[in-house]
Amino acid sequence: MIGAGDCLAADMKIEKGSLYIAVDGGYAYCKKLGISPGLIIGDMDSLTEGESLCSKGSRNGSLREEIERIEMLCPEKVIRLCKEKDDTDMLAALKIGMEKGYRDFSIYGALGGRIEHSIANIQCLVYLRNHGAKGRILDNGVEMFVIQEESVVFDKEMEGYLSLFALGEKAEGVTIAGMKYPLKDATITNDYPIGISNEFVGQEGMIEVKKGMALLILSTNKERT
Repeated sequence: MIGAGDCLAADMKIEKGSLYIAVDGGYAYCKKLGISPGLIIGDMDSLTEGESLCSKGSRNGSLREEIERIEMLCPEKVIRLCKEKDDTDMLAALKIGMEKGYRDFSIYGALGGRIEHSIANIQCLVYLRNHGAKGRILDNGVEMFVIQEESVVFDKEMEGYLSLFALGEKAEGVTIAGMKYPLKDATITNDYPIGISNEFVGQEGMIEVKKGMALLILSTNKERT
């Protein structure tokens, strides 16, 4: 899933056999990376912003013109959405992906730009989890995903920072082990960021949430280039 937010070519892992969905202006990133998306979904309102990524002047015309040609030749590859709608383009694209049987989503271009879009995309991770799927947002050395009543283990080679935030009023039975700042069977709430900026220390790390849902953010603190 490739959105119209910030997206570095170095961040993206090209995996054979995956369905690539360009969400609106995310088509510009696909073009820049040489990816032919299986689907292009959106209301097409952010295509103009993506033109600069594909300049200097595409030999094939504007991105909008390119998509119109794709739509003419392969209409099944383009799904146009109304601008006035309840679902964001990203949520609509995820729903369509789920309808096609996919249950594991890597989401690029979900952060940056307007902050409300970034928050909406984080909420999409919760939607996926609540509907039997899973997703992760990947951007510039950052990975975000939701955990719910489960544990996650990290190998001792992990570096950087880990932050954990309650989604909902609270997450209970939170244990953090093998990291700089441990917790044992604690409760974290949505009004006190106790889980921010923990550090990997060369040991196997473990996070557990016994009750509730939390957003887990991994950051390598990589410089943007």
